[in-house]
Amino acid sequence: MSEVFRIQLERAQQNAANGSAKSARPAPEASTPAFAETLAQVQQVRFSNHAQKRLQSREIALSDEHVNRLAQAIEKAEQRGGKSSLVMMDDLAFIVNVRERLVVTAVDAQHRGEGVFTQIDSVVIAEPATPARQKLDQTA
Repeated sequence: MSEVFRIQLERAQQNAANGSAKSARPAPEASTPAFAETLAQVQQVRFSNHAQKRLQSREIALSDEHVNRLAQAIEKAEQRGGKSSLVMMDDLAFIVNVRERLVVTAVDAQHRGEGVFTQIDSVVIAEPATPARQKLDQTA
């Protein structure tokens, strides 16, 4: 679990223990995902410190949709017995410890070097988002 979410969880638990429903922050906007939803996503897929640094330094922003697709790809790898997988999603590649559901590193097209990934036992191509898949079905 990332440090930001761990701190938020601790604050929520402290507020619950104190019986305080009052928050120091304003209520989230309707477009902002609820803390519980964000926490559930984080529990599906975790990012190592190294991966977080790579995402930040390479300016890779992952939407909720990306995280969901990544979680689904990890689930597929787990079902097939994968332990250390390369997950390919759009122009991104992620090395994942499947058992821990932990993204070890992230690479985009500009930083993939020679494009050689070692010490993996499986490759999963993440399914495209549902709307794109529906468009493909309609054109076929």
